[in-house]
Amino acid sequence: MSLTRIEILGPILVSVALLAIWQCAYWLIGDIALRSPGQTVRFAGELLSRPTFWPHLVETAKAFVAALAIASLLGLTIGLLLGLGKTAGDVFEPMLIALYSIPKVTLYPILLLSFGLGLSAKIAFGALHGFIPVALFTMNAARNVRPIFLKTGRVMKLSRWDVVRKIVFPAALPEIFTGLRVGFSLTMIGTVLGEMFASQRGLGYLLMNAIGLHHVDVIMAVTLMLVLFAAVISFALLAIDRHLHKRF
Repeated sequence: MSLTRIEILGPILVSVALLAIWQCAYWLIGDIALRSPGQTVRFAGELLSRPTFWPHLVETAKAFVAALAIASLLGLTIGLLLGLGKTAGDVFEPMLIALYSIPKVTLYPILLLSFGLGLSAKIAFGALHGFIPVALFTMNAARNVRPIFLKTGRVMKLSRWDVVRKIVFPAALPEIFTGLRVGFSLTMIGTVLGEMFASQRGLGYLLMNAIGLHHVDVIMAVTLMLVLFAAVISFALLAIDRHLHKRF
């Protein structure tokens, strides 16, 4: 997989521009609400050296990985079922879109009552954010598979599972991967939001606690860690996504 010069230099130039804007904003606003990039990086390193910080990081990582796995599997399953079944797709697609448009924060009390406080509620909230885009992208990808491919499968007397595994999934893979990439970002947002509302551990909890105490160093450092993680993974997923769309 080869990246063009623009694909490599683009993120670097954007990063430099954002750092410059960040530094200028710090000069204008001052220490009351911001820290400079250098100060934030130094405090982030100090935070990572504290043994008390790692349980929060591990808690968020466990919740995010579990939520992403659930969102991906649930989204793929629902998307393929609705994409291959015209009647089911026509009935349930508007419901999925309506659920997607609802602010998920309004559903969090229901999740708390259903799953209680702790890891399970955060996983459910993260998965709720992520599975719908995966399902919608997968459904549309399955619908757009060329009919000749499906006819070939019927001529070869393939079972429905074999048609999905050998024909539909490979043909729809680029669009499905796009849905997974979007689902990754939304699942991460949902997981951190879940920790911010009702949790005693995790990076989201640290953020809310720091906001309440006006601990700007912690706010900036934790936010930087989350942004860097999301940016690096998103860049890698975007590169794979482009490669798949060029290949297929």
